[in-house]
Amino acid sequence: MTTGASEITISSVAARARAHCSFIHRHPDLHSAVLTAAGQALTAPLPASTAISHRSALAGNTNLHAQNSWQAQHIRDLEDRLSELLGHQAFERSGLGAPTNTTALQVEIDRQRQTVLDLTRALEERDEELAAARETNRWLMTELNRISAAPSAPEGADLPL
Repeated sequence: MTTGASEITISSVAARARAHCSFIHRHPDLHSAVLTAAGQALTAPLPASTAISHRSALAGNTNLHAQNSWQAQHIRDLEDRLSELLGHQAFERSGLGAPTNTTALQVEIDRQRQTVLDLTRALEERDEELAAARETNRWLMTELNRISAAPSAPEGADLPL
């Protein structure tokens, strides 16, 4: 699509005429004239200095194919990364994910565990005190029953002073 010095495209014609491309697209007669001129430029023989060899065209094609493959892989990688980030974001917003401030929660759990241990220890101490009080009560009741069951002194006998 070249004629000697410049390429014939809608944007090159618009730039040369100092108009916007949409102006040419809105006017069918101008649009067809530009496309006709571009088509004639394609059929015109290229000068020997601007002709490209078959090997250079193949090398360019190979380079473009490699670049296209790299860009396709890069797009897949970016899509995978975006998918993963959106998945994490949706998981967190749903409330199913772990809270973001787990450190504060862990501190609270440790504090509650210590409280449970302290209360368990106090309960064990009270159980021991209760068991000792019951044992003392049994002993006192046994002594009271033994004293009340002992034979009493005969009437009129002198009680030792």
